[in-house]
Amino acid sequence: MFKRFDDDTRKTVEIFVDGRPVTAREGDTVSAALLASGLDVRRETAVSGAPRLPYCMMGVCFDCLVTIDGMGNRQGCLVPVHPGMQVEIQKGKREIGR
Repeated sequence: MFKRFDDDTRKTVEIFVDGRPVTAREGDTVSAALLASGLDVRRETAVSGAPRLPYCMMGVCFDCLVTIDGMGNRQGCLVPVHPGMQVEIQKGKREIGR
């Protein structure tokens, strides 16, 4: 559904999503990298388990919550990628202290 421009010449950065390597571009946010990856990466809501994808891309809706380098409840749309970043897709409710 999402595709990068063919003339995007930014340097690539490798991140890991649930242990799988994903190629991102310098300057991408985590959510942008996930959407562009082509992987079926969706968080699940706490009540119904409904799948959710990043929506607003500006920190309002909280549909992009992920765990980044061991810190949970991060809004992926607000965090730029860095080489070696470990991203886990959050399933269910937010956890306090993680």
